[in-house]
Amino acid sequence: MYITFLGTSSGSPSRQRNVSATALQQAGSKHWILVDCGEATQHQLLRTALSPLKLKAVLITHIHGDHCYGLPGLLASAQLSGRTEPLLIIAPAAIEQYLNAVISITQMQLNYEIRFIAVESYCNDQSIAGFDIRVVALNHRVASYAYRFTENNVPRRLRKELLQQQGVPSGPEWGLLQKGRDVYLADGRLLRGNDYSEAARSARSLIIAGDNDDPSLLKNAITECELLVHEATYTEAVLQQVGEAPQHSSAARVAAFAQSVGLPHLILTHFSPRYQAGEPKRGNSIDEIRAEAAAIYTADLQLANDFDCFWLKTDGELLCLDARAIKRNGGRADKEKATAK
Repeated sequence: MYITFLGTSSGSPSRQRNVSATALQQAGSKHWILVDCGEATQHQLLRTALSPLKLKAVLITHIHGDHCYGLPGLLASAQLSGRTEPLLIIAPAAIEQYLNAVISITQMQLNYEIRFIAVESYCNDQSIAGFDIRVVALNHRVASYAYRFTENNVPRRLRKELLQQQGVPSGPEWGLLQKGRDVYLADGRLLRGNDYSEAARSARSLIIAGDNDDPSLLKNAITECELLVHEATYTEAVLQQVGEAPQHSSAARVAAFAQSVGLPHLILTHFSPRYQAGEPKRGNSIDEIRAEAAAIYTADLQLANDFDCFWLKTDGELLCLDARAIKRNGGRADKEKATAK
């Protein structure tokens, strides 16, 4: 699966980073899911191979503008691109009010259906683009949520030895059993698909979290997850200067949580614009975020940049590609150039 960062700044964009938006996509599929949609997300998409026509769902973590101001523009761009398929939006109920007001005031015309589900009443029952989606409540100045994604289309392996032991000849029935379907044999026997096939590997899971000052709220949901994407707006020292009122996490707090649960991969994002690349003449260096987290978290730590495309392989390895290079390559990921950052 691929996780593409379209925006990694908090609050407002900087010269290096746009505001929050993250895309999730199954390998081999053009369909994708968007988590948050900060201002100008539609512009960021132009530099990737992600198409608004193939977008299956938009999931908004909370109502702050750096996570949702780009939604009307994205919907309008999808309309102008010729979209006709319905689009699912899972978001706080207030987002529907916001969209309806913008659509009404600007006379936006949408020729496709918007199917809205208020996250406050979400029942953890949606299967979208190959993922089962679960919601976890977080702690922020406003209600904020994380989304856990678990792939639900893991290939199944046929238990051929068992079939051979029971004298079941190879034939069309084997193919049905491998898909988990029940079959009747010519001799009248009923074979249960789940008895003769099994998942070829474990399903991969990851969490993409909204703004949150208490990573421990994810403790139950993070079980058996390979990856957590979480905000690290500040270093701990800056957070202490700013105070607790913004209700954001520091790199140290997220790293400590990830270390405590034995998480294999951690990607930090949503950095305050005060953190800049290299050695800035003014402000702080993004390397301060990395150093603080790396001093605590000993597994695979990544700091997301705009257009980083992380490839979570079936064996659990996490590699990094460039979404802009994928665009130039006609939408094909050049896996030979994937690197562990």
